[in-house]
Amino acid sequence: MNNKGFRRGSFQSSTSDEDMVEIAGGALDFSITDDDPPLDREMLGGFSLYNGGGMNGTSKMMDFLEEPLPGVGTYEDFNTIDWVREKSRDRDRHREIASKSKESTWALIHSVSDAFSGWLLMLLIGLLAGSLAGLIDISAHWMTDLKEGLCLSGFWFNHEHCCWNSNETTFEDRDKCPEWESWSQLIIGHGEGAFAYILNYFMYVLWALVFSLLAVLLVRGFAPYACGSGIPEIKTILSGFIIRGYLGKWTLIIKTVTLVLAVSSGLSLGKEGPLVHVACCCGNILCHLFTKYRKNEAKRREVLSAAAAAGVSVAFGAPIGGVLFSLEEVSYYFPLKTLWRSFFAALVAAFTLRSINPFGNSRLVLFYVEFHTPWHLLELVPFILLGIFGGLWGSFFIRSNIAWCRRRKTTKLGKYPVLEVLVVTAITAVLAFPNEYTRMSTSELISELFNDCGLLDFSKLCEYVNDFNSTTGDDLPDRAAGPGVYTAMWQLALALILKVFITIFTFGMKVPSGLFIPSMAVGAIVGRLLGVGMEQLAYYHHDWTIFSGWCSQGADCITPGLYAMVGAAACLGGVTRMTVSLVVIMFELTGGLEYIVPLMAAAMTSKWVADAIGREGIYDAHIRLNGYPFLEAKEEFSHKTLAMDVMRPRRNDPVLTVLTQDSMTVEDVEAIINETTYSGYPVVVSRESQRLVGFVLRRDVIISIENARKKQDGIVSTSIIYFTDHSPPLPPSSPSMLKLRSILDLSPFTVTDQTPMEIVVDIFRKLGLRQCLVTHNGKLLGIITKKDVLKHIAQMANQDPDSILFN
Repeated sequence: MNNKGFRRGSFQSSTSDEDMVEIAGGALDFSITDDDPPLDREMLGGFSLYNGGGMNGTSKMMDFLEEPLPGVGTYEDFNTIDWVREKSRDRDRHREIASKSKESTWALIHSVSDAFSGWLLMLLIGLLAGSLAGLIDISAHWMTDLKEGLCLSGFWFNHEHCCWNSNETTFEDRDKCPEWESWSQLIIGHGEGAFAYILNYFMYVLWALVFSLLAVLLVRGFAPYACGSGIPEIKTILSGFIIRGYLGKWTLIIKTVTLVLAVSSGLSLGKEGPLVHVACCCGNILCHLFTKYRKNEAKRREVLSAAAAAGVSVAFGAPIGGVLFSLEEVSYYFPLKTLWRSFFAALVAAFTLRSINPFGNSRLVLFYVEFHTPWHLLELVPFILLGIFGGLWGSFFIRSNIAWCRRRKTTKLGKYPVLEVLVVTAITAVLAFPNEYTRMSTSELISELFNDCGLLDFSKLCEYVNDFNSTTGDDLPDRAAGPGVYTAMWQLALALILKVFITIFTFGMKVPSGLFIPSMAVGAIVGRLLGVGMEQLAYYHHDWTIFSGWCSQGADCITPGLYAMVGAAACLGGVTRMTVSLVVIMFELTGGLEYIVPLMAAAMTSKWVADAIGREGIYDAHIRLNGYPFLEAKEEFSHKTLAMDVMRPRRNDPVLTVLTQDSMTVEDVEAIINETTYSGYPVVVSRESQRLVGFVLRRDVIISIENARKKQDGIVSTSIIYFTDHSPPLPPSSPSMLKLRSILDLSPFTVTDQTPMEIVVDIFRKLGLRQCLVTHNGKLLGIITKKDVLKHIAQMANQDPDSILFN
């Protein structure tokens, strides 16, 4: 049989997740009600044969099934993996290696290298993720400053590094030096006056538009999956869904380049979320170096969980926070072994970034701060108020952003991604330039807001009236605010309004966009405003009852930077619903253990307030908006429905499509495959008895039949297919039989028709099933797929059940 659609050469390439990037650019129609899309025969890929988990009993009739069949036991794009089968395959592989290790020295070395390969992979992921994060930090810092001017002593220096090398820099004006010139100085020779201001304004907006245009064109042209933060999709992939190309090499390259461009353009977005996607791309690509991870989807997802931890580790310089983020927020399956490896990967990634030292201050992030002033119990009241604001803003942001993204999907707006990015960039740049707090990068803004004013600080936020005679140690007493502080207050209020509203329209555009930094910026601004207000209240009214016990005149009572930090944690918690990992990330940022209680109070308050308004965090909301088949483990199913209410076929539906174990011909089976789009078929003894034998995957049947036609003589359309161990003797004139026992799953999960759906939902969640068969007195009644479960949960929550389709 000369089948042009079946190419051995295509097998190896299709095992990687990078060969189907172009699918994201097209319109995907998943309106079929089945679990999987129809099989694309051009994509039949070369993977190892699965011989475990109930699929024992290799045939003696079919020689070609004695060898690993390319493609058997693998999955198509946009399908869910079978966790039980993948874990069973890994156990079989491990048992085989362990038994052979006693036979020879070479086998023992192979066994040791197999055990060590996981740690080696973590080392490589940490090194690559840390290196890319350092490259992104350095490039983004330089390109952000490029919008305002250029360094004459070396164009590759950013503003800060340029003035470090100058001998004419004064401490008060450390950001001004003759080596750094603004665009007006370069073009017209001077930087003063209205025309110079307008020229700098124009160049700022022009560079912002150029950077964002490059970013959106690169994403659209080379890697459509490189847009957004990537965390909703990574959560879905870690739950067992397959999106080929999402973690591929093109996505990694384009995401790294466009992330620098997007951050440098001044858009209200951060690089922290996309760094998780970048780290997971590193993990997925490096998995292909090791057979154990290349051929097993469940093992690969353990690696991706660890890679996500490394991503957060380099984003915030918080290795422990990264591990907890992976555990709390993104991972679906997180065994103890993965916890240790995540810790190692996060450690290596942080160490690599520290070695690169991208900010030149031996810190892993730009806004690292250290506070020394203790906080007082009464300050918990404003901290809790910040938590309430964080919860309210988080809920407002999620609802507004999801409404805008839904509008983008359902109207003509979605057809013009380049125009949308340019318009939002232009509005952001035009409104940002006049205000120094929006003109600077968001990380620098957060750094400024977190800063505790000392004697050597000369920013507007630290322009206090100095009327004291002495100080005790490093702490300055509370002082009256000077004109610079009041100017900074109203500028920060304007910056807050811009950040609150522009972030709604920015997150979800077709450029890489993280949400951590904009959320922290909103909270830090509100926290700093409240902190300065509390500080002035304590200064002018230190004799009030609430201050008299602990805040005497001339003491350092209130730290506005601490309020900014608590506010940042509260807003980030309100948007993402993180708790434990958020607190750990924040205290790793500040190096202060004594501020854990304020952070915990704000994080829990923001989560409670936000959960009272809407249960979903931003990532879960985007998962539901996109229709990803993600079964949330945190939500309880409390409805009293039964398996028979959810299974297919329903009443008045056509009967369930099944294969019989020994009475169907190749032609009959091919007709069923052509007429239906199901991902697999139950195998029964006969149509009359409906007694269940096992379950076989559509993809495996197609590959096995095509291979048999090519390799086994006498296989024709009238050949009988047997799923049994022993086949009856056939007359000499009859065609050869085709035995497919080895691809049959003899232990499919079954429940009875009276099983409560809450138990069925738990089985799907905890075992990661693709489908479950429903029986009554041992006879097959129907089937429940993961998509059926998701649709039923949506229906019970009064949502549109047809929204659970990959879009």
